[in-house]
Amino acid sequence: MSKEDIHQSIIDEEHLKLLSMGYMVSSGVTAFFSFIGLVYVFIGIMMTKAFPQAAANASEQPPAFIGLVFACIGLAIFIFMIALAAAKFWVALCIKRRKSRIFSMIVAGISCLGIPYGTLLGVLTFIVLGRPSVVQLFSSRTAS
Repeated sequence: MSKEDIHQSIIDEEHLKLLSMGYMVSSGVTAFFSFIGLVYVFIGIMMTKAFPQAAANASEQPPAFIGLVFACIGLAIFIFMIALAAAKFWVALCIKRRKSRIFSMIVAGISCLGIPYGTLLGVLTFIVLGRPSVVQLFSSRTAS
């Protein structure tokens, strides 16, 4: 191994370690903000329970199904964000173990939707995982 190869392998290891840490942090932040969906579920349930259905002036009240729509949308947001947080956590573990490069790139693409930090993490993931030396690291890991 030449001196340049050793230098590049050190850089690759360090960048992969930083990416793994970045996905761990991003996973935690995504899981934390997923609770916003539960707030919508709570609001929807309160809308359904709080408004009496038989009132004298029914034209001023929203229909009962609006609360259910709020709750369903909130539940969908919560489930999607928890699944995304789990995928990011799994990517962090995959990068640490040098496995599932394609899955990591797919989640990086989805992470690019989270402007600005997710975009930065996703683009850096594409840059690092696209290097030939890193591709070789991942392929040698799956071959053995």
